[in-house]
Amino acid sequence: MTIRVLLADDQALLRATFRILIDSCADMEVVAEATDGAEAVARTREHRPDVVLMDIRMPGTDGLAATAAVCADPELSGVRVLILTTFEVDEYVAQALRSGASGFLGKDVTAEALLAGIRTVAAGESLLSPTATRTLITRFLATPAPGVRLAAPERLRVLTAREREVMALAAEGRSNEEIAEKLFVSPLTVRTHIHRAMTKLDARDRAQLVVMAYQSGLVQPPPPEPDA
Repeated sequence: MTIRVLLADDQALLRATFRILIDSCADMEVVAEATDGAEAVARTREHRPDVVLMDIRMPGTDGLAATAAVCADPELSGVRVLILTTFEVDEYVAQALRSGASGFLGKDVTAEALLAGIRTVAAGESLLSPTATRTLITRFLATPAPGVRLAAPERLRVLTAREREVMALAAEGRSNEEIAEKLFVSPLTVRTHIHRAMTKLDARDRAQLVVMAYQSGLVQPPPPEPDA
């Protein structure tokens, strides 16, 4: 099946470069482009891509507002948003993840990493490196935006003890293989628990599950490191 991609970036040269790269792959194609957030939302509703490659900083409606609009639309529940950013760990990325983005890539990403990232989020997985995840959680994700809470603690009661355990380990940035090794189960079993937790909590993907784990209090962020 061909992965359909929408490019949202105000830099024409970058869009052209990404289009050439993506269209060169037999398993994916660019179906539309957008130069700002408002156009990105409109084009997403029109074309229903599998993945939106979304720049955060665009004129007018930015990528944050566009991501929130796409992820909040029930009719676009099958669309995954992959954030492009110059700064991999900052509050803007955290806000995008809170809104439902599936992960992020730096704009200096290699061609191979970009294509692999698109395939990863199209498959329903998140694109969060363990190091970046821990930093984001420590600095931003554990503190919800004013007036916003993704998951009240009581919502997690629908999960089994094993599902909560797996969710907590995923929130630490561990891969399925690492969780499987720790719990003495197979990676497939871990994947099953992750997907069941996502379904029960109505999480779009693993990235949102990670945010929920911290904002519900299932996992506590590590204490800040003392100044040297």
